Amino acid sequence: MKTLTPLEGHGSSSDVAERIRRSATSDIPFQFVLRATAALFGAVVILFVWSIVHTAWPAVTMYGIHLVTGKTWIAGAGPYGALPLIIDTLSTTAIALVFVVPIGIASALALQFQVPLRLRGPVASLIELLAAVPSVVYGLWGIAVMVPFFINTLEPFLNHLTGGAWPFNGPQQGFSILLAGLVLAIMVLPTIVAVSRDVIATVPDDLIEGALSLGATRGQVLFRVILPASRTGLLGAVALGTGRALGETIAVAMVIGSNPQLPHSLFSSGATLASTIAVEFGNAVGTEGSALAALALILMVITGLVNAGARVLTRRAVTH
Repeated sequence: MKTLTPLEGHGSSSDVAERIRRSATSDIPFQFVLRATAALFGAVVILFVWSIVHTAWPAVTMYGIHLVTGKTWIAGAGPYGALPLIIDTLSTTAIALVFVVPIGIASALALQFQVPLRLRGPVASLIELLAAVPSVVYGLWGIAVMVPFFINTLEPFLNHLTGGAWPFNGPQQGFSILLAGLVLAIMVLPTIVAVSRDVIATVPDDLIEGALSLGATRGQVLFRVILPASRTGLLGAVALGTGRALGETIAVAMVIGSNPQLPHSLFSSGATLASTIAVEFGNAVGTEGSALAALALILMVITGLVNAGARVLTRRAVTH
């Protein structure tokens, strides 16, 4: 049987060289489009950051470090000290994460391994629907349902439970940091559940079946096999939820009280960086517009630090 030589099977050496040349040059337009798109995106990001910095610069030069350390924020007149807003932003986000992280991960585990197969699709669709609900709807729900519940039931109960001690002391008026944190938790929960479930679903079945074959219980498999194997993705889900909680605006502005002051307890009313920008920017006069842009810059720095911290934790989780 006759075998074909490379030249007989694929043409002459000149034909092969021509094909190689065409293959190499055919990617040039595609590479140009990709590089142009990346350059355009980078230029848009740089222009966006520069515009925020440019707008905030007058307030930065006027108030300096007082923008971050100042304890008083008076709309329209100044001074503009963002420390209460920063503390309220971090406090509401921390409250949300305290509730949403364990509940969200546990819900994702239950949805993936405990809920019957025929119900997983409808339940997952419902969770995704909750994630798409506009924030103003959560804010209206907070005002109509949660504020009366807080005033009449929850706040008196917590105050009595702790004997009026911190952090459940002070006026019981419904609109508070605690309520804002709980509303944020409900808003962020669908995102964390949906992302965590997708991450957990990628754990290889061989790991689960191997652990079960060695005599591990279902609980041991969940906590000693599945969670460690998916911890990198779960950290990403928590970081994504944290970013949304930090930047949430309308719902928080509706339930927190819009009172920029240093909080004395979880019952204190307050204002976050994002809610202050949303409430005051339309009526900003003088240097207040620049001060609000400085708040946006501070919020960008905080979210950037959160993302950087999440990347560090993710790399450590991968290496270990």
